[in-house]
Amino acid sequence: MRVVIQRVKKAKLFIEDKEKGKIGKGLVVFLGIGVGDDESKIDYIIKKILSLRIFEDENRKMNYSVVDIGGDLMVVSQFTLYGDCKRGNRPDFTQAEKGEIAEKIYNKFIEKIKKSDIKIVEGEFGKKMCVEIHNDGPCTIILEK
Repeated sequence: MRVVIQRVKKAKLFIEDKEKGKIGKGLVVFLGIGVGDDESKIDYIIKKILSLRIFEDENRKMNYSVVDIGGDLMVVSQFTLYGDCKRGNRPDFTQAEKGEIAEKIYNKFIEKIKKSDIKIVEGEFGKKMCVEIHNDGPCTIILEK
């Protein structure tokens, strides 16, 4: 499981050209499901996302989590995080989990992260999406489990 997390001032999500939702200060989470991933990795990734101290305190030191600041989350599935470009110029996506399996894991991830007391805007698995991001920093973190 690969996750790219971007700290944002605000973000908007469009699904097939229709606005799905928007968030204020918080995190945009791009979630990639790899071959062999299963639900056992979800709790670790969620705990890490919610606990990452990547928001600045009054001294401009990264000291607060998204929970600490009362921030928002946007979660978007992104199989392209498993694009392998080592050979040739076209990414190889064979390390991304098959759609039907990845969708079940993604849905379970969404179900579990919704149990937190944070506003969440979620993408739709397999849909064409556009994410409008106002990076804060920029600050981008990559997690892998």
